[in-house]
Amino acid sequence: MEKAGDARRGKRIYRAGVALTLGLGLLVLRLAWLQWLPHLPAAADADHYRSASVRQREQVLELDSGRADFEDRSGRAWTGMTITALAAFPVTDRSHSMRPEVLERLADVLAADPDRLRVWLAQLREPAFWRANAKRPHALTQAQADGINKLGIEGVAAVPYRERYRDDHLAQHVLGYISQHPERLEADYSLELSRGSRHRNDLIGGAGLEKSLDSLIRGLGATRIHRYTDGGRRKSLHGPANRLDKPDNPYYPLKVRTTLDLGLQASLEKYIDQQGLREGAVVVLDAATGDIAAMLSRPSYDPAHIGAGGSDTRNHALAAAAPGSIFKLVTEAAALEAGVVEPDEHFTCNGEYGRYGLSCWKRGGHGVLTLEEGLAQSCNVVFATLGERLSARQLQSTADQLGLGRRIGWADPDGVGPLKARLRLLGEEEAGSVFSALPAQRDGGLLAQTAIGQRDVRLSPLQAANLMVTLLHDGRVSAPRIVTDIRYANGQRLARFPARTGSSAYGQISAKTARTLLRGMEAVVRSGTGRSIRTAWPAAGKSGTAETLVAGKPRVNQWFVGYGPALRPRYAVAVLAENRPPDSNHLATQLFAGVLERVAAQEGK
Repeated sequence: MEKAGDARRGKRIYRAGVALTLGLGLLVLRLAWLQWLPHLPAAADADHYRSASVRQREQVLELDSGRADFEDRSGRAWTGMTITALAAFPVTDRSHSMRPEVLERLADVLAADPDRLRVWLAQLREPAFWRANAKRPHALTQAQADGINKLGIEGVAAVPYRERYRDDHLAQHVLGYISQHPERLEADYSLELSRGSRHRNDLIGGAGLEKSLDSLIRGLGATRIHRYTDGGRRKSLHGPANRLDKPDNPYYPLKVRTTLDLGLQASLEKYIDQQGLREGAVVVLDAATGDIAAMLSRPSYDPAHIGAGGSDTRNHALAAAAPGSIFKLVTEAAALEAGVVEPDEHFTCNGEYGRYGLSCWKRGGHGVLTLEEGLAQSCNVVFATLGERLSARQLQSTADQLGLGRRIGWADPDGVGPLKARLRLLGEEEAGSVFSALPAQRDGGLLAQTAIGQRDVRLSPLQAANLMVTLLHDGRVSAPRIVTDIRYANGQRLARFPARTGSSAYGQISAKTARTLLRGMEAVVRSGTGRSIRTAWPAAGKSGTAETLVAGKPRVNQWFVGYGPALRPRYAVAVLAENRPPDSNHLATQLFAGVLERVAAQEGK
């Protein structure tokens, strides 16, 4: 019996040993499979375990986004200045390479406070650039860079860094910014994400041209510096301490040629800030082509600190606002085209319209006026009268003929470049409106108030400036352009943005009507509401003041739109000073004169 029991126990032990051996064998085979044989991740955004283990010891710092650089119409750089910067990587223990005397020498090279430098290095959790007292990486001299690299400090090096944006944030609302937008990446680049050529944390265009051109200008990828450390992040692994990873293609980076004049842009930005324009916009268009020579928006913002107090990423040059009396140009055009008024007709203004609580801005009125004088003096009674002679549809269609109430900036629905990207260069542009909806029945009060640019009328400074170009071209509407082409690094063209018109489905106004309006705007500056304007270039234009409310308080939008020189126009200008106190001086008229003076000076260089 004992022998039989021993035999059974032996068999059980044997079976258990075999099972254990088989289990261990399967485990070894599985480990071998994972280690040596090809293995695909279970999901598109999953990672092989070996890649994950490497990244646990990898530190990465981006030196250049690889995106296209922008330049103005003369080829002057708008983005992409390369500097040498101090890069530092997190190191758990710097004691072996960062003795006190070494820290002192590093601080001496940087002209920095040693204690502040020590704290910064100790608190690093991610790779970063030394910024001294600035918001941007501190630019090193060649002597400083050489001195830093000779110190041989673990995780510290002087490296080339490409600053994308200027310190003065010139035309930043036009250029825009780049940032992380995982939701947009998933919506717009799902195929690239699934292939692994893009990642959810990639930087993409968040506004302006950076956003509208994103699919064309993102380049081949970023230039990054990698540092591989031991598990404790104490020191670099064997091999080069820092490894550079950059695209190797002679055709990149791309160059985007814009229509802007950066010299003029800088001059105007300095001027409007000196004059105290806190909220509003200025647009300058080439009168011959409709191209955008300058575009300014206030408040400004820092692309490195989006959302900072007092800043505003909204481009006010593209945002629709109540226009006030500059809309009287549309009303006069509609009345002339409909044949409900003659240029030599006379009107009587005693200061009160007599209906709808509407009055003229001039107490006591203007007396007897011709149509031209009515425009020059911006008489509300004259234009309310015209408004009631028209239908809502006539006002709406004439505005459309003049490029208002719809997005007018350059667009190409057929696609641009080798990828046939469908885009609108000024993607944030608002269409504006004449009526919130065409009224079902005739409403005299609505027509009268719309005719003087109140109620639901909204237009943008870009549209207002383009209205001037339209009239100068006998009613032919241009599509304002801000980019002419994108080229490879060798100069070969990738994409072209030809000049386009912005034709209306309703046709265009007559050349005769356009010329009548131009004569009226000459009278505005000669003897009307713009007679204070005196510049090197004789000007023509139209002022406007629109009543509005901000947080329940009455405010006004002040406008002036015009062109110069009056006889041989070269530039069209729109100025908007938003949300001003009702009794304040007309800042837009003052700014228009100063802007045109600086445009003339720039042209004279």
